[in-house]
Amino acid sequence: MKSIHRRTLLAIFSDPMARSLQWRQIEMLFLAIGAQLVEGRGSRVRFMLGDAMGTFHRPHPAKDAKPYQIRDARTFLRNAGFDPEKGMREWEQ
Repeated sequence: MKSIHRRTLLAIFSDPMARSLQWRQIEMLFLAIGAQLVEGRGSRVRFMLGDAMGTFHRPHPAKDAKPYQIRDARTFLRNAGFDPEKGMREWEQ
């Protein structure tokens, strides 16, 4: 995983929640850890990683992710097996 993806990961799990995180960075993180992208209608996208599935709407016209999208990204990563205290599970190695 590249350093940009690690910074995005830290921003997703930061407390207080990041306020200026671009949605594209979140998408690139998901793809970097092996999630499959399924394009939906309009701005809808779905990511699948193992047994976890996350459905999102790309923000538009703004580039920054909204707080609820960052929260949903955090939930998706946790459901996929990411524990911010322990690090990635086997799919990072």
